Amino acid sequence: MSLPVSAFAQKFGFARADVSLGNWRTRPYSAWSFQNVAELVPSVEISTSATIEDETVEPLGALLEQTVDVGAGSETVKSFLARSDTDTLVVMKAGSFVGEYNAPTVDPSAPHIVFSISKSLTAILAGVLQDERLLDPAEPVTRYVPEAAGTAYEHTTVQQVLDMRVSLDFVEAYLDPESDFARYRRAMLWNPMRASDKSETLREVILSLPKAGGPHGGPFRYYSPLSDLLGIIVERASGLRYADLFREKLWMPLRARGRCTVTVDAEGTARAAGGVSMTARDLARVGEMMRNGGMAGSRAIVTERWVRDTLSAGDPAAWKAGDFAHLLKDGSYRNKWYQSGFPNGAFMAIGIHGQWLYVDPVREVTIVRLSSQHEPVDDPLDQQALRFYEQIAAML
Repeated sequence: MSLPVSAFAQKFGFARADVSLGNWRTRPYSAWSFQNVAELVPSVEISTSATIEDETVEPLGALLEQTVDVGAGSETVKSFLARSDTDTLVVMKAGSFVGEYNAPTVDPSAPHIVFSISKSLTAILAGVLQDERLLDPAEPVTRYVPEAAGTAYEHTTVQQVLDMRVSLDFVEAYLDPESDFARYRRAMLWNPMRASDKSETLREVILSLPKAGGPHGGPFRYYSPLSDLLGIIVERASGLRYADLFREKLWMPLRARGRCTVTVDAEGTARAAGGVSMTARDLARVGEMMRNGGMAGSRAIVTERWVRDTLSAGDPAAWKAGDFAHLLKDGSYRNKWYQSGFPNGAFMAIGIHGQWLYVDPVREVTIVRLSSQHEPVDDPLDQQALRFYEQIAAML
């Protein structure tokens, strides 16, 4: 006699017991796990028990039937969202929510992992500490992390960490189980341990990575461990644990409404490079804060000076010589935020598996798209996504 199918299996097409550390970042399991990371990886709550009633956000409605052409032929907005494994799309115009789309498997109140958008959020914390004169980006990393002496970071400045211009012998090999990247993921408790693996903390792995041959301050090189190192730096500079700093300096002043968590390793070090989970609406509020020069309503979260530096002081030459010039040919990167180089001055935060925060300051449009794409990196789809955001912004 067959067992009855659970409500979970009816919704997702698989059983909860099928999801593991070995498959949680792959389809179809990511449709559930990306909204429930804390069930798989140790996590710390950032959001508070005090709740603020959320705004009513209507479905996108007619916008879903509008036609776009992102380079794959004419299709509806809804069609693009479905084929790109989009979980949630939230659109804001001039500070107000226009509407949202949620896939059938999505609970919009559940925090969704934003992966490397976490880097951009961590940089905001660094900006706050810079404004408070607790962190000087011109200082060497060793001022804040003394045990970095004698490592690859000994002669690196905090600003070079912020701008991903550190010479490091490391490859972001997302799918190679034998790489240093897999070792890094085991240390953050994101991958299962093997019998032959040495138990290491995230901090130990970061500090063990060797320097590459070139000097610091060269081309843009995308190394995620640098952003986890930044998480340690902001903790040391502030005297607060990452989650507490995030809550005090960003979450509460932003008046965020939903839940927010961050994954941690065995000694409680936050995965500042990719472990934050939050709702799409609250991420849109972060984008609006940046669009408004650091202001969230009447509250200044970070200074306009820091936002202006972030959005205009990236080095185009370092970008063109770097890792992602194929994504934005006229782009740049500063303080862990991407500048598009587009005429509209669009800027963004991006995470693997299809996480985007896209802000068009000219049209006053903020778009959040959170996804559960099977592949961590899909360059053709990323180019289509950029065209999609431009066309959505133009429609508004």
